[in-house]
Amino acid sequence: MTERLLLDEHYSPAIAQALRDRGFDVAAVNGDAELMAKSDADLVSVAVAQDRRIVTENVKDFLPLADTAYLEGRPAPRLLLVAAHRFPRGRDRVGHLVTALDGWLRQPETPARPDQDWLA
Repeated sequence: MTERLLLDEHYSPAIAQALRDRGFDVAAVNGDAELMAKSDADLVSVAVAQDRRIVTENVKDFLPLADTAYLEGRPAPRLLLVAAHRFPRGRDRVGHLVTALDGWLRQPETPARPDQDWLA
C-alpha cells in the first residue's frame, strides 16, 4: 500500500493535486478551511486518524509532537521532513517538489521505512 500524505500548510494545494493526478492519495492543509484552522497538534491527530504521513519543513514543531506521542504511548504521526534549503517554496518550484515526492512515494514499501523520514 502506498503512503497517504498530508501536506503542511506552507505547501501549495497544486502539489497535492499534481500527485493525485498521478494516482496518489494526497491531501493539503492549504486551501482546506477546516484544516487551516487547526493547530499543529490537531493536525497530528488528523493525520494519525486518517493514516496519513505529514509532509513538512516545520521540523522544530512536529518532531517534538511526535516524540511526546511516542513517550506517552499514544499513536505518533509519521513524518516526511523536507529541508527548506533543498526544496525552496515558490510557484516556479512546485514541479521540483512534486517530482521528489513522486519518487519517494514510488519507493518500495518496507516495514523498515522510518516513521520520521527525510525527503532527499
